[in-house]
Amino acid sequence: MGSVVLSLVFLFMFLSLSGFVRSDDAAVLDLLKKSITNSDSLGWTGSDSCAWKYIKCDNSNRVTKIQIKDMKLQGTLPPELQNLTALNDFEVQDNNFTGPFPSFAGVTSLTQIIAHTNGFTSFPPDFFNGMTSLQYITIDGNPFSSWTIPISIKEATSLQSFSATNTNLNGNIPDFLGSLVSLTELHLAFNNLIGQLPSTFSGSTIQTLWLNGQKSDTKLNGSISVLAKMTSLNSVWLHGNQFTGPIPDFSNLTQLSDVSFRDNILTGVVPASFVSLPSLKTVNLTNNLLQGPTPKFGGNVDLDMRQGSNRFCTDVPGGTCDDRVNALLSVLEGFGYPKAFADNWQGNDPCGNWKGIVCLSENISVVNFKSMGLSGIISPNFSLLPSITKLILSDNFISGTIPTELTKLPNLVELDVSNNRLFGNVPSFRNGVKVNIDGNPDIGKSKSSAPSPSPPGSPTVPGGGGGGGVGDSPTSGEKKSKTGIIVGAVIGVVGGLLLVGAAVFCLLSNKKKRSGKVQSPNTVVLHPQHSGDQDAVKVTVAGGGVNGGTHDVLSPRSNGPGDIHVVEAGNMVISIQVLKNVTDNFNFGLVRLAPEGKFSVETKLAGTFGYLAPEYAVTGRVTTKVDLYSFGVILMELITGRKALDESQPEDSLHLVTWFRRMHLNKDTFSKAIDPTIDFDEETLASISTVAELAGHCTAREPYQRPDMGHAVNVLSSLVELWKPAEPEGEDIYGIDLDMPLPQALKKWQAFEGMSNLEESSSSFLPSGDNTQTSIPTRPSGFAESFTSTDGR
Repeated sequence: MGSVVLSLVFLFMFLSLSGFVRSDDAAVLDLLKKSITNSDSLGWTGSDSCAWKYIKCDNSNRVTKIQIKDMKLQGTLPPELQNLTALNDFEVQDNNFTGPFPSFAGVTSLTQIIAHTNGFTSFPPDFFNGMTSLQYITIDGNPFSSWTIPISIKEATSLQSFSATNTNLNGNIPDFLGSLVSLTELHLAFNNLIGQLPSTFSGSTIQTLWLNGQKSDTKLNGSISVLAKMTSLNSVWLHGNQFTGPIPDFSNLTQLSDVSFRDNILTGVVPASFVSLPSLKTVNLTNNLLQGPTPKFGGNVDLDMRQGSNRFCTDVPGGTCDDRVNALLSVLEGFGYPKAFADNWQGNDPCGNWKGIVCLSENISVVNFKSMGLSGIISPNFSLLPSITKLILSDNFISGTIPTELTKLPNLVELDVSNNRLFGNVPSFRNGVKVNIDGNPDIGKSKSSAPSPSPPGSPTVPGGGGGGGVGDSPTSGEKKSKTGIIVGAVIGVVGGLLLVGAAVFCLLSNKKKRSGKVQSPNTVVLHPQHSGDQDAVKVTVAGGGVNGGTHDVLSPRSNGPGDIHVVEAGNMVISIQVLKNVTDNFNFGLVRLAPEGKFSVETKLAGTFGYLAPEYAVTGRVTTKVDLYSFGVILMELITGRKALDESQPEDSLHLVTWFRRMHLNKDTFSKAIDPTIDFDEETLASISTVAELAGHCTAREPYQRPDMGHAVNVLSSLVELWKPAEPEGEDIYGIDLDMPLPQALKKWQAFEGMSNLEESSSSFLPSGDNTQTSIPTRPSGFAESFTSTDGR
C-alpha cells in the first residue's frame, strides 16, 4: 500500500512539473505575440500555443521551433525568449523587427538561428554563452550598432556556419575564429573590419570565406599568404579591400573553385599553381597590380580580368616577358613584390625609366634600391643580371645573409648593403669590388639579433620596426619607446613637402577660372579652398645660404616674428609664415611640434583628423611617411576643393581620402570629382590625373606603400611651368635709368615711395595704399587679398 501511495506522489510531482514547464513556454509565446504589432496575420488564436501555426512543440509541450519568416512582421522580440530552453530552431528572417536582438545564452538545445534582413539594432555580447549545440547562425542585413565578434563564440564548438554580412561589425577578425574546429562557412562581407587575415586560419576547416567589400577606411589589408594553408577552401571572396603582396602557391587547394580578388593591391607574378588548378570555375583579378605575363586560365573558367587593369608585361594571355623583366621580378620576390615597384614598372622594357634601374646600351647597369623601405631577403636571382656594375641596397630593412651568387656577377664593381639587418659571413668577392656592409651589427654572426620583420607584403606592426616601415631608421626597431620620436630628418622632409605643395598650387591655380598666373618665382600663398582670405600659409623659397645656413623652427602659435618658420631642406631654405590660425584648416607637417633648439622630441598625438596617417593616429609613432600621408590629403583637397573631413557630406563621402579613392577608380567618376572652379581640357586633365595618382600613393594605408618624397618631387616638377623673366619694357615704369649709379636710383625710388596718396592703380606694379616701406609690388596679379608688400620680402 505504501509503495502505491509513493508512486502516486511521484506521478503527481511529474504532472505538476510538466504543467509548470508547459505554462512557462506558453507565457513566453504570449509575450512574443504581444510584442509583434501586426500579429493578427499569424492567426495565433486559442489557448494551446503549441497548436499555433509556425510553432512546433515536443511531446512534453516544450517549444522546439519558431518559424515566422518572410511575413513583413513588425515589432520587437522579447528577451524572455531565452527561457525557451528546449528551442532548437529559431527563424525570423525577412521581416521588419527592430530593437535589440535577444540573447539565447545558456540555451544549449539551439542548433539553428536565421534572422537576416530585419532592423535589429544591437547584438548581445553574451549571446554564445553555453550554446554548445549551435550549428548555423545567419544575421545578415541588420543595422546593429557597432559591435565586435564576442569571445564567447568559442563556446559554440559545433558551429559550422557564421554569417554576419552587412551588420556594422567592427575591429579585427579575431584569432579565435580559426580555432572553431567545425566552422566551414564564414561570411563577414560589407562590414567595417580592419587588419590582416588571422594566422590561425592556417589549417582551418573553412570552406567558404567571404570578406569582400569592407567599408572601413583601411579595410582588410596585408598579405593573403595564409590562404595557401587553408586546404579546405572552396570559395574565397576578398574583393574591395586593400590586400597586398603576391598571390600564394595554391597547389594544395584542390577544391578551390571560386576566387574573387578584384579591387585590391595585389602584386607579383600570378603563380602557375593557381592558373592550372583543375577545380577552378570562377576567377576575378581585375584592378590589382599583378605583374609578369598575363596568365592564361582554362577555357572552363569564368574569368574577370579586364585588360589594362593590372601591370602585366603584355596583354596577350600566356605571352612571355622580356628576360630582363623576368629576372627583375624574380629579384623582387625576395622583397615581397613591393607596391612601389608595381606602380612604376609598366610594360616590357625595364630600360624605359623604371624605378631604381639604370641601363647602358639596353643592358641593366645599375640597380639602385636605396631607402625604399624594403624588407625580406636579398635574392640570389640578382645573378640573372650579369650586366650589373652597381647594386645599391642600402638603408632598408633587409634581413638574411648576402647570397654567394652575387660573387659571380662578372661586371660588379660596387655592392652597398649598408644599414640593413643582415647577418652571417660576407662572401669573398673578387679584387676591385667595393663592398659596403656598414650599419649591419650582426654581420659575422650566425643569426640576427634584430626583431623578426613582418613578412614581405604585409603591413608594419604598430610600434615595431619590422616589415619595412619606410622612413624609419633601420635600427629604430631595436629601440623600445612608447612615444613617437620626431627626428631631424622629418623636418627636412616637411620642408620638401611645402616646396612641392607650392609647386602643385602653381599648377592648379594656373587653371582656375577666377585667378591669374602666379608671377613671383620665390613666394607663394596657399589657401585651402574652404578657408577665408586670412587662413593661409606663405611659402618662400631661397638659396641655402639664407640665415647663414642655420636651422630654426619657431613656434607657430606665437605672434609677430614668431610666426615665421625657416626650414633648411638640402640646399634650399623654406620660410613659412602662418598668416592666421592656419593649423585649424591646413594642417600637415609634424615639424611644427619640435621646440626651438631641438631636433627630436617626445610627442603626444597632435594634428587635425582627416590629415593624420592611420599608423600615427593609432600609435603616435612618427616617421617621414606620416607627413607623406598628410601631403597626399592636401593634394586631394587642391584637386577636389573639398575638406579632408566634411561633416556636411553623406556618410559614405565624409572622409575625403576614402571618397577620393572611390571616385578615382575610373575616368568618368574622377572628372566629376574635380573642383568645378578648375577649367580643364584633356591636356590639363592628364596633369591632374598624374597628381591624383600621386595623392593616392601618398595616402596608402601602410607606410611602406607610400613613395619617398623624392618620387613626389620628380612627379610634380615635370608639371610645373618654368618661371621666365618678363620681357624688359622699352621705358621703365618708374622713370629710372637703369644705367644710372645705384645711389641716384635709390633717391628716385624713395621719392616715388612718398607718393602714397596716389589712388591704387590697375597695374600690379604701382604702389597701393597698403602700409609698406619698400617699392616691392604690394600685391602682384593673381595673389590673394591677404598678400601684402611685407609678404613679398
